[in-house]
Amino acid sequence: MAKTVAVIGAGVSGLTSIKACLEEGLEPTCFEQSSDIGGLWRFTEKVEEDRASIYNSVVTNSSKEMSCFSDFPMPDDFPNFLHNSKFLQYLRMYAAHFELLKYIRFKTKVICLEKNQDSSVPGQWILVAERDGKQESFIFDAAMICTGHQIEAYVPLASFPGIEKFKGTYLHSRNYKSPERFHEKTVVIVGMGNSAADIAVEICRKAKKVILSTRGGSWVMSRVADNGYPWDTIFHSRFADVTRNYLPWLFLQWMTEQKMNQWFDHENYGLVPRNRSLMKEPVFNDDLPSRILCGAVTVKPIVQEFTETSAVFEDGTVEEKVDAVIFATGYSVAFPFLEKSVIKVEDNRVPLYKHVFPPQLEKPTLAVIGLIQPLGPIMPTSELQARWATRVFKELSTLPSESIMVADTVKRSKKRIKWFGTSRSQSIQTNFIEYLDELAASFGAKPNLLWLLLKDPKLALTMFFGPCTPFQFRLVGPGKWAGARDAILTQKERIIKPTKTRVVDSSSCHTIFTFLKILSVLALFAAVFLSLVQH
Repeated sequence: MAKTVAVIGAGVSGLTSIKACLEEGLEPTCFEQSSDIGGLWRFTEKVEEDRASIYNSVVTNSSKEMSCFSDFPMPDDFPNFLHNSKFLQYLRMYAAHFELLKYIRFKTKVICLEKNQDSSVPGQWILVAERDGKQESFIFDAAMICTGHQIEAYVPLASFPGIEKFKGTYLHSRNYKSPERFHEKTVVIVGMGNSAADIAVEICRKAKKVILSTRGGSWVMSRVADNGYPWDTIFHSRFADVTRNYLPWLFLQWMTEQKMNQWFDHENYGLVPRNRSLMKEPVFNDDLPSRILCGAVTVKPIVQEFTETSAVFEDGTVEEKVDAVIFATGYSVAFPFLEKSVIKVEDNRVPLYKHVFPPQLEKPTLAVIGLIQPLGPIMPTSELQARWATRVFKELSTLPSESIMVADTVKRSKKRIKWFGTSRSQSIQTNFIEYLDELAASFGAKPNLLWLLLKDPKLALTMFFGPCTPFQFRLVGPGKWAGARDAILTQKERIIKPTKTRVVDSSSCHTIFTFLKILSVLALFAAVFLSLVQH
């Protein structure tokens, strides 16, 4: 008899977890409290309780080739960066193609998930769910929590004296939907993440004045990178990753700063990060520098205090007649349905083995999927987590002892602090390709590039120098997909198709330069591989 698995949430992580269960012959039942799939990516006009919420204009920060699931490429005519409605369309296509909807119980809220103490089978879970006011209890052999981390808004009001006296309106960015309500208003936005920048750029076209208040600043990048390609198809290559890992730390920091300032000098715009040595996730916004240059957005330090009508900033300047404040201050990690002894959250940090398994359980039958901020897209990350977790549930992959897992989480935390700092907003940050390889290696899905170089050099070169797309993790091992090789070799065509809607002839000069570029790249490739072999 197949093991039963509870999947909590039907967003990106929930859908890929259902599919991972089915691939391993497990029996999933997904509980989704809303009436539809999509999680974060399903826009609603009103904020729904205990569900992630986005504003109408949200567009993906990672491109379609990097953000798709590993055996289901996005249509080639989809734009590289997708509006939330377009990404939701992709999720619907994915769910329909793999027939996932029949495993989902909609409008069913999980009230409680706890260990089954009375069971003769160790590791089972009791799940209590509510639908139409009626509660029902279930027993599962394993459970996958796929609720993400963007549900419980974090508003540190105690850090802003006087906010209780403020006569204007204030809200968290989770409650922001569109700019209309801020017409001809003076608005202070507290925060310097993607939401803060997006909202500032959008509101400034309607508002009287927009002030972006930041404590630490941030690097700001365009979605458009070298030669017009999506930023992540350039940044997230195995060649770039190897280069970054072998560079001396101080040189890497210097190189990063030089790269970030190529577009515009962050110091001149008041955006340069306070701790510029950290490799924190940058803000992706193509319009913010222009809006600052035009005077539509003003960057200020953090608010020191509020009065009834004004904001006093850390540098002593004052903004009078403030009408509204938007706190884009992030979220708190929480598991309201889970007993605290199972997963203990401290300072917004969750001690999970490889960001997935609580290390102290008697049996590894509980996995947290998608509770991570990779320096890249979440979709392939969640998918690999789910594929690994289901292999563990079936006892086809094993975990080390509790002491080894605890030691690993401590070591991982120290590395995270070195790279990303101690900010609560970086508490679940991790590297991208390195983490994907680590997960894939756990169940035999990591590709062997040196072997591929001998067997299939064209594929190996594309994988090493091109973007590290999710298809690379379907070439070998459990869940191997016959279309993976072709998907990798045709990814450039899918990137170019939606932009190259006016075709022009290539010059012979361009062809010569391309040939010379290929020769130089091949020489560099040989040098790097020799270095890898020697190490």
